[in-house]
Amino acid sequence: MTTPAQPVATEAKVAVSLDNIVKFFGRFVALRNVTATFAAGRLYVILGDNGAGKSTLLRVMTGLLKPTSGAVKLLGEDPDDVNPRFGYMGHAPLLYDELTGVENLNYFAKLYGMDDNVVRDAIRTVGLDPDLDRRVGNYSQGMRQRMSLARSVIHNPEILFLDEPFSNVDVKSAHDMAALLGKMRDEGRTLFVVTHQPAVLEAFADEYIMMSSGQIVERREEHKA
Repeated sequence: MTTPAQPVATEAKVAVSLDNIVKFFGRFVALRNVTATFAAGRLYVILGDNGAGKSTLLRVMTGLLKPTSGAVKLLGEDPDDVNPRFGYMGHAPLLYDELTGVENLNYFAKLYGMDDNVVRDAIRTVGLDPDLDRRVGNYSQGMRQRMSLARSVIHNPEILFLDEPFSNVDVKSAHDMAALLGKMRDEGRTLFVVTHQPAVLEAFADEYIMMSSGQIVERREEHKA
């Protein structure tokens, strides 16, 4: 397949750069010679079939997975050196079911060395009630996803990496979350969203990244009226 010309970010505005990234799991090649740059302040939607390499790409970008070969730069630096400047929301919500939402976020705020006063703002940001005295284990799936997003943004990151944030979420909650992500982009954040539901982000996506067999096979800019 011929790869169309890719949008190239100027050096001053690069959020993420990937240089010839290869990732093996045993003999399986999850990523194959991926080279790309992504400009800051945009919402990227990453698409592809199961096994295309989407989640692996996201985890390599964040430094959670080290590439077998190649180099990753996040905001011009090694991902490990800019950890406080990005947020990651994976398949697992990384929340403690026996704690309330506020108690969960108080814990994560302390990990970032932040005051508790940021917690209620983060919960309100995702459309939940910080005074809800209910354990996370009793939340609906949509509420859990929103609280997981609150955990990811509590430290006001510049870049957000989200892996299937709309999974098992009802239609209204998915559209509400998508609108929130669009607002975050409008505020200047850079977002990478892996999803099997691209229609949810149609109104907010700046660029679609298509993957297949561990490669970026197409990049398509979304031109809004």
